[in-house]
Amino acid sequence: MSGAAHGRTRWFGWTVLVLGFAFLYLPILILMVYSFNENRLATVWSRFSFKWYVALFNDRAMLQAAWLSLKVAFWTACAAVVLGTLASLVMTRMRSFPTKTAFAALITAPLVMPDVILGLSMLLLFVSTGGLVNSLGMGHFEAKGVYSIWIAHVTFTLAFVTVVISSRMAELDKSLEEAAMDLGANRIKVFFQITLPIIAPALLSGWLLAFTLSLDDVVVASFVSGPGSTTLPIKVFSSVRRGLNPEVNAVATILVLLVSLGAVAGWWWMQREEKRRQRDMQLAVQGNG
Repeated sequence: MSGAAHGRTRWFGWTVLVLGFAFLYLPILILMVYSFNENRLATVWSRFSFKWYVALFNDRAMLQAAWLSLKVAFWTACAAVVLGTLASLVMTRMRSFPTKTAFAALITAPLVMPDVILGLSMLLLFVSTGGLVNSLGMGHFEAKGVYSIWIAHVTFTLAFVTVVISSRMAELDKSLEEAAMDLGANRIKVFFQITLPIIAPALLSGWLLAFTLSLDDVVVASFVSGPGSTTLPIKVFSSVRRGLNPEVNAVATILVLLVSLGAVAGWWWMQREEKRRQRDMQLAVQGNG
C-alpha cells in the first residue's frame, strides 16, 4: 500500500472514530452544558448559573428518588455478583449434569427477554406470592415496593453478571487450583486465595455493570414500584412527560460524573491487578526455570 493510500485509510478511520464518539457522547455533553443555563428553556442559552443545582438540592422528592435508586443499585450489584459467581462456578467447574443446559438457559434468559415481559411476570409473581403469604397469616408482603424492585433488578442483572464472570473463569488455568489442592488446600481455601483474586477484575466489571443497569432501569421498575418507592428514572420520566425540567439536566450531570469516576477508578484498579498478575506469573516461571 502506497503512502498516500495509507494516509487516506488512516484519515478515514479517525473520521469514523470521531463521528462515532460524537454520536455517543455529544448529546451528554450538551445536556451537561445546559445544566448550567439560567434560562428554563432547554434550547435557549442565556447565561451561566447554578440556579438549577440549587433548585435540585431543594427538591426533596427528586433527592429521595435519587437516594433510593443508589441504594437499590448498590445492593442489586452486590447480590448479583454473589449469585453470578455461584452460577459461574456451577457452569464452569461442575461436570456435566442432566439439567446443566437448562440451568444455563434459565440464568441467561433475561438477556433476550423483553423488559416489558420481565416486568409483567415479576409483578404477577409478587402479587401471587403476596396473596399466598397474607392468606397464610405469615405477615404482610407488598407486591409493589422497594424489596420488589430489588428482587426484580437482581433477577435481570444476574444474567449479565454471570456472562462476565463465567467468561473469565472459563479462561482461568485450572492447574493453579489443582496445584493448590495438591499442596493440601481445600476447595474453599483455594477459591478465596487462588480463584477469587484472579477473577477480581471480572467481579468488579460485573458489579459496575449491574449497578449501571439497575440505576438506569425504567420499564421493570415501573411495574413493581409502588407509593413511596419511586426510583430516579421513573421520577425523571414522569417529569419529562410534563415538560422539560432543567433540574433533570442537573441530576443527570451529577450522575454522569459519579458513574464516570467509578468507571475510571474501576479501570485503573483492574489495570493494576492485571499488571500485578502478569508480574507474579513471570516471577513464578523464572523461579521454576
